[in-house]
Amino acid sequence: MSTDRFGGLPLGTGAIAGAGAYLLGYAFTYLLVGSEVRESALNQVFQAFGGQDLTYQAVGWVFYNAHFVSTVVDVPIFGETVDLISRSETISPVLYLLPVLLLFGAGLAVGRRRNVSADAAEAAKAGATVVAGYLPLAAVGAFLVQVQGDAGSVGPDPLLAILVAGLVYPLVLGALGSVVAGQTN
Repeated sequence: MSTDRFGGLPLGTGAIAGAGAYLLGYAFTYLLVGSEVRESALNQVFQAFGGQDLTYQAVGWVFYNAHFVSTVVDVPIFGETVDLISRSETISPVLYLLPVLLLFGAGLAVGRRRNVSADAAEAAKAGATVVAGYLPLAAVGAFLVQVQGDAGSVGPDPLLAILVAGLVYPLVLGALGSVVAGQTN
C-alpha cells in the first residue's frame, strides 16, 4: 500500500475502516431495531394500503438519528423534524453510542495499522482519513432511506446527514481513536 500520493496519509486504510464502520453501524442498528420497526403500527398501516415495507428505510432513520440527524417529515399540511430514538419508549438511547464506538474503533484500527507515533497531530490526521469511507456512504445512504410519496416525504435531513454524520463524526472520532492508538503503542 502506497501512501505517498496523499501526503503520507493512510487514505486507503482509512477509507476501508470508515466504510466498514458505516456498514457495521447500519447492520447493528438493523439487528437491534429491525423487528420492532417491521412490526410497528406505521409500517403495518403503510403495507395494508399497498405500500412497500418501510423497514430498511425506518432503520436508516434510526441510524441517522443515532448521529443526531433528525428525520424530516415533510407533508403539505404537517412538517416536522423528529428524533425517533428520543421519542420512542422501546428504542434504546444506547444506540447513540453505536456510531461513536464504531468510528472510534475505526480510527484506532487505522492508528494501529499505520503504527502512528505519540505525536497527536500526526496521529489525528491519520485517523481522520476514516471520513474517506464514511462520508460517501453517509451521503448516499441518506438518499436511499428517503421515502417519497404523493403526500410528501420522510427521511433524514440531507444536509445534516452529510455534514454531521458523514463529516464531523468520522473526522472527530476517527482522529481521537488514532490519537489513542499513538499514545498506547
